[in-house]
Amino acid sequence: MKETRSTCPYCGVGCGVIIHSEGAQITGVKGDPQHPANFGRLCSKGSTLQLSATAEVTLQTRLLQPLQRLVRGSTPQPVTWDSALHTATTKFAQIIRDYGPDAVGFYVSGQLLTEDYYVFNKLAKGLIGTNNIDTNSRLCMSSAVAGYKKTLGADAPPNCYDDVQFAQTLFIAGSNTAFAHPVLFRRIEDARRANPTQKMVVVDVRRTDTAEVADLFLQIQPGTDVMLFHGMLHLMLWEGWVDPAYMRAHTSGFDALKATVRDYTPDAVAATCGIRKEDLVLASRWFAGVDDSDVAHSRTPTLSLYCQGLNQSSAGTAKNAALINLHLACGQIGKPGAGPFSLTGQPNAMGGREVGGLANLLSAHRDLANPAHRAEVAALWGVSQVPDKPGKTAVEMFQAAADGEIKALWIACTNPAQSMPDQATVRRALERAEFVVLQEAFATTATCAYADLLLPATTWGEKDGTVTNSERRISRVRPAVAAPGDAHHGPRHDWAIAVDFAQRLEKLLVASTVPIEGLNQAQPTRSLFPYPTPESVWNEHRESTRGRDLDITGMSYQQLEERPLQWPMREGQSAGAQRLYEDGVFPTADGRAHFANVVYKPVAEARDARFPFSLTTGRLRDQWHGMSRTGTVGRLFGHVSEPAVLMHPQDMARRLLKEGDLVHLSSKRGAVVLPVQASKALAMSQLFMAMHWGEEFVSGLGAKGQRLSGVNALTTSAFCPDSKQPEFKHAAVKVVKAELPWSLVAMAWLPDAYALTARRALQSLMAEFAYASCVPFANAVALDSTAARQGVLFKASHAEAIGPEALQRIAAVLQLDGADVVRYDDPKRGQQRRLRRRMEGTDTRLEGFLLAGDTRAQRWIAPLLQGELPVQSYGRALLSPGATPPIPVASAGTVVCTCFNVTDQQIHSTLSLCEGSPTQRLQSLQTALQCGTNCGSCLPQLQGLVRRSADMRSETP
Repeated sequence: MKETRSTCPYCGVGCGVIIHSEGAQITGVKGDPQHPANFGRLCSKGSTLQLSATAEVTLQTRLLQPLQRLVRGSTPQPVTWDSALHTATTKFAQIIRDYGPDAVGFYVSGQLLTEDYYVFNKLAKGLIGTNNIDTNSRLCMSSAVAGYKKTLGADAPPNCYDDVQFAQTLFIAGSNTAFAHPVLFRRIEDARRANPTQKMVVVDVRRTDTAEVADLFLQIQPGTDVMLFHGMLHLMLWEGWVDPAYMRAHTSGFDALKATVRDYTPDAVAATCGIRKEDLVLASRWFAGVDDSDVAHSRTPTLSLYCQGLNQSSAGTAKNAALINLHLACGQIGKPGAGPFSLTGQPNAMGGREVGGLANLLSAHRDLANPAHRAEVAALWGVSQVPDKPGKTAVEMFQAAADGEIKALWIACTNPAQSMPDQATVRRALERAEFVVLQEAFATTATCAYADLLLPATTWGEKDGTVTNSERRISRVRPAVAAPGDAHHGPRHDWAIAVDFAQRLEKLLVASTVPIEGLNQAQPTRSLFPYPTPESVWNEHRESTRGRDLDITGMSYQQLEERPLQWPMREGQSAGAQRLYEDGVFPTADGRAHFANVVYKPVAEARDARFPFSLTTGRLRDQWHGMSRTGTVGRLFGHVSEPAVLMHPQDMARRLLKEGDLVHLSSKRGAVVLPVQASKALAMSQLFMAMHWGEEFVSGLGAKGQRLSGVNALTTSAFCPDSKQPEFKHAAVKVVKAELPWSLVAMAWLPDAYALTARRALQSLMAEFAYASCVPFANAVALDSTAARQGVLFKASHAEAIGPEALQRIAAVLQLDGADVVRYDDPKRGQQRRLRRRMEGTDTRLEGFLLAGDTRAQRWIAPLLQGELPVQSYGRALLSPGATPPIPVASAGTVVCTCFNVTDQQIHSTLSLCEGSPTQRLQSLQTALQCGTNCGSCLPQLQGLVRRSADMRSETP
């Protein structure tokens, strides 16, 4: 067995991993105990990475050779790399000649490596001469970038993870850290155990797992963050909790802000945000770090942690800046445990920002609007100029393509047909563009259906380069195995694909006899892309940072081979900076931080009588983004098994909705049909739907005959005027019960080498129903068990019974059409039931079932199948309609611990026998069931269950 040190491909914590491999196959993964981001810990997603890289998953889901569609909507055909890149080069060159450089656009990803990003940025801005290159980081981090620049002068998170242990107050705003950054949350738990007096304030519209463990939870109304932060500053000024000496020495612009926050009184803030004035006062005092004694000598450090709840907003920059204002006003920055710490959503959104891979940025945190910065980059690249015309950002780029302004799109390592807001516009853009290239590792994403050319890329375990995490730490990503396939047809590294394309394109463009306005045609004799290795790309990037705030000229690939390093690390230095601005000097013209005089503005799309609910989106604990990777692992669906919209129980009761009822969820832009679930974590008139649920997992046929496209059919493209980041966190929607009397449920265990193929086949049938969902599932065994199995669950509903042909296709995909299948048919009533069984010794067990028409029996048949329980005692009742089983079936409950497949029912039963303090009861629970002893992602939920069980005991007479 070979061990390879690399980095996790999920969130921005940047955990180090050790990959186990044998030959060409990844066989295991564990946390790297030497990596300073995680010290050996991994979350539920990271600890199952090897399950997403098996040979079976690769063969069923990966894009393994270049493919070309000659006709839109047809099946793409295999081509060679030479043919594919010749087609791409010829088409792009022709469009650039005919319409100019701004007729093409590149949409890339925070999951690319820094080297990949750098080549794409230079390709667009240096060779082609367009700034139309943006990234899905625009959807998650651009407000954080703009907020930092507006106040501190540079896009540089000033803190490190160690600050969690030094803080006396943790102020978590708009971040469900327990779900989105679980390994960092383990550090928070460690810090709170080591310092029981540490306070945690959580600001969110939902009572999340993070909020559950807070000392103070401020459940604000959507979009009111600026109102809250200004109200806190108002109180700090009134009470004398600010730090005038720090402000005089290190900041500017406070007088204008002071005049603004005068109107943000506690009464106004409490009314607008929907919180108690007493909680506002307490949050302000804790943030300021003061108690009842002398402020000057007793201020304790406050660390704020924030993410998409602030960023994904039409006021995202203002929210970020208003929070940073609080740090500046109290001197809560530049010292251990203090500062505004933006948590990065993707593994290398930071690296993309560093190389300037956004439409408004240039290399090394330079600004496109700055002529001197453009000249510096042009000189570095050896081109005559870098274009000054602002590029199209993500939303603008797809709108321009929908309008016919952009003719060609190159999309790399992202899935805009799932992740972009306002999917109707995005899909219109992909359909109208003359030429769409998709550079992607997986053949299963929704965007694949729109591509004229599909280029297979390497992925985690195969890639080679660097990434930067949230604390400015650069880590190596190393290949454990070679890419599948051969060099002539198999996947290639993203940077290498871009280099090959760029070298071909520069020859065509330089050879053009017709001048192209805006194009850098006066090229030197050597290529602009002389990169044989990722290190050669990184070295040029390193030089671009010389003298900049993120200077990494003191680093080398060799040093990164030895250990991850933080920037800045200037030439001659042996280590990077743990935290920034300790000297109170900021990267601004006057060396001072600037207070941002922003004002509160409500959400872009207010609720009204027609759309009376606020929809917010967010992450699930065990899934990531569009689930092209996590969606291949059935056990990761144990915690949340199916798509649903969450709603407050009182709102459900008022609309006569029951748990599991199907509803039409619609906004001004689109609609989706899915089940509703009750959740007291939400306030009244608010809904939650996970960001992951695209058409790959939940879909159906819309009223106008279109395929429903998941959660982002609903979201708005309204964006922050500064950051251009769209407002995913709020859309006005309505909820109407879906009257779909005919339903179908089909569920079957399938061979590992076939299960994901079956899911793809079923996905193609989803548009034949008004509602359909298709998800994998797994059996309840521990992560290291050799008895693990996977299957597929397909559900559908319609206004009337579908024909027997469609039922037969579904049955055939799920292997419910063989001689070993028993069945019952009543075509006149649209009823059908099928069962596939197997003998195991003297026991009979279910391998699959299909219920059509009356599906109430799923409530007890599904647990029998997924629990792999004996079914011989149920006899003919398995084929009978009805919700009541002849013999009671105990519910296994919902999975809490993914690593050991421990359910809430098991936990409740065990806790009833545990004695002692909450800590002792948790320890007893873990000893008995092992839950929370591996990755720890379930610990917040376990702590909540322990706490609630203690409350129930105290209430029992």
